[in-house]
Amino acid sequence: MDKPTQSVGSETALKINKKTILLITALLFAILLFAGTLTQIVPRGEYAMDAEGAIINGTYRKLPDERLPFWRTFTAPAEVFLSGDAVTGVAILLFITLVGGTFMVLEKSLVLAAMMRSVVRKFEKRKYMLLALITLVSMALGSVVGVLEESITLVPISAAIALALGWDSLTGLGISLIAVAMGYSAATFNPFNVVVVQTMAGLPLFSGTAFRLLVFAAFYGVLLLFLCLHAKRVEEHPEKSLTYQSDCGLRARYAESMADARADNPALLKAVKLFVGCISGVLVCAALSLGAQALPFVPAGVKSALGNLPMASMALLFTLGGVLAGRAAGLRGRALAGTFWRGVKTVAPIAPLLIFVMSITFLLREGKILHTVLHAIYENVAGMRPYPVLLVIFAVVAALEFFIGSGTAKAFLIMPILLPLSDLLGLSRQALVVDFSLADGICNVLYPTSGIMMIAIGLINVSYGKFLRWSWKLLLSLFALSAALLFLADKIEYGN
Repeated sequence: MDKPTQSVGSETALKINKKTILLITALLFAILLFAGTLTQIVPRGEYAMDAEGAIINGTYRKLPDERLPFWRTFTAPAEVFLSGDAVTGVAILLFITLVGGTFMVLEKSLVLAAMMRSVVRKFEKRKYMLLALITLVSMALGSVVGVLEESITLVPISAAIALALGWDSLTGLGISLIAVAMGYSAATFNPFNVVVVQTMAGLPLFSGTAFRLLVFAAFYGVLLLFLCLHAKRVEEHPEKSLTYQSDCGLRARYAESMADARADNPALLKAVKLFVGCISGVLVCAALSLGAQALPFVPAGVKSALGNLPMASMALLFTLGGVLAGRAAGLRGRALAGTFWRGVKTVAPIAPLLIFVMSITFLLREGKILHTVLHAIYENVAGMRPYPVLLVIFAVVAALEFFIGSGTAKAFLIMPILLPLSDLLGLSRQALVVDFSLADGICNVLYPTSGIMMIAIGLINVSYGKFLRWSWKLLLSLFALSAALLFLADKIEYGN
């Protein structure tokens, strides 16, 4: 009978820096106060909405000047759980706690160390090939399947692999969440922006794919160059990494764990196969979801339900795979349950971040000011040439991302206004699809109001300031690339 394989000691790689969480929470609270102030300044107004929740163009009207009481700024974090956002919020919070519990099981049972050891052994002399491959796969998940929140499961594992290969936690973040978000920008078949926006625009599903593949290739090239240069710099001078201090302890711990995870241990080999097998099932679920979005005869209700399948399957299969792998590696009964619960408690301090992000969106919606802003923009872009309009639309979507993280919600909010405007100005609707996706994806990892991004940097113990110091050149390059791609789309009359 195999001896249980467990990591020795109480230390764990999964740590949430309380100071970082407090600073980020304070920042989000300040943004919440700013949103509350806007509800007292910006005139209230609204458009009529159709049965599907889309704006009916030309129906904007001013509302009586009955301001939302400012005290509701402070009750919004509680009120949001009585709103329509409650189900989504609770689902994401549950998802994050499952990630914490599962990751702790994988670490303590040495399954994570066994996976790292296998990867390092196979790619030690081809590290940059591995970096390029993981980045490509992560981008494809965002571009094709529409994965975003689900990529949280990849962050701690990718960071562990990056550290084992001699890089840093930021490299792990880059090949996971950042790559997924860039794939979201360079959307090819993404059901949450390409399918939704093309459907609203009356375009054939997945039409105009050739240009979107060009966008994908351009984004991949820029991101890969950035990550390779950063990884090379860290490899040569580890002390220059912004996460050097926090990564030192993790490197030592992972090296110890990998030494304990013997390559000839049949229990660990079985555990790794179980975990990888469960995770592979997520790809099947993602394919089902994408296929349903593409088929015209699938009812809207079924499409909506299957749209949530990737996240639900990731939560279920990631957790199931972790628990089964933990048992196979020797963690049983109370030891397994206790380890899982410890992981849940470790990530619990992240919960307030998501609650504050949800509260900001809730407050602006209740204050009835977002439609007023959209109406003002709509009235001021008439008469402009197509390319400047594309840049204005990019800026508007980017600005809305600060308050509304959901790409689908933004599409239903803004597209009914932009679509007739594009027709009046001779703007291609295909270019509009690309424009929307570009701004939506990049800004998913820019603002502190992105709950997923803030949770991800919390998981690798990185402050928001350090994240910006690391990523600003990449993000600025991608904004410039987006402007160039939109210029090309206008010049070649893409979609006309």
